[in-house]
Amino acid sequence: MGSYTDPKGKFFTAVVHKRAVAAKIQTPTHLIEGNLHVHPDDRVSDELNREEPFLAVTDARLLGSDGREVDRTPFISINKKHIIWLAPSESSAEEEAGP
Repeated sequence: MGSYTDPKGKFFTAVVHKRAVAAKIQTPTHLIEGNLHVHPDDRVSDELNREEPFLAVTDARLLGSDGREVDRTPFISINKKHIIWLAPSESSAEEEAGP
């Protein structure tokens, strides 16, 4: 469906722009390190509070309980119900906090 303008003049597009935030995500079985994708003006916590059940992560490394890399994938979709904790990397956390 490309783009359209509603009767009030607001412009809509099917493309969703997001920014990548380096993060670590702990699930019951793996630690996932990669880039979490967040709407441009939102914080990571805002993304977690959205109704969508999954989070998009790119350039992901999956680590087993022993800390060894189990797999790498360019994209993984993580069900929020399986997230135990999530932490942005230090550089990403500084960006999240702002000036």
